[in-house]
Amino acid sequence: MTAKPNTIDEYIATFPYEVQKMLEEVRATIKKAAPEATEAIKYAIPTFVFHGNLVHFAAFKNHIGFYPAPQGMEKFDKELAVYKKGKGSVQFPLDKPIPFDLITRITVFRVKQNSEKKK
Repeated sequence: MTAKPNTIDEYIATFPYEVQKMLEEVRATIKKAAPEATEAIKYAIPTFVFHGNLVHFAAFKNHIGFYPAPQGMEKFDKELAVYKKGKGSVQFPLDKPIPFDLITRITVFRVKQNSEKKK
């Protein structure tokens, strides 16, 4: 058993090259949408923090999981309807294009939510 990753770079490095590329694109998309957010590993997965947890993402055998928390998903329910979802998570299949524009809009929405919560 390998040690748990301490950084997003270490986390991404544990996956096959094709998945690493997808994870890096998801990471870059979130970074661009939330430039003031900091990176962390929480719950053993990559996390962006801005006035609290903003969004998380992770790779699995058949999908990339994106975790904007329940309040980050309700507003985008119609667009997320085509994906498998949990209460605060959505699964983007590895064999389909990742909806980076949707990740951007959800992340921007979460930045706004966390900023308002902070006030």
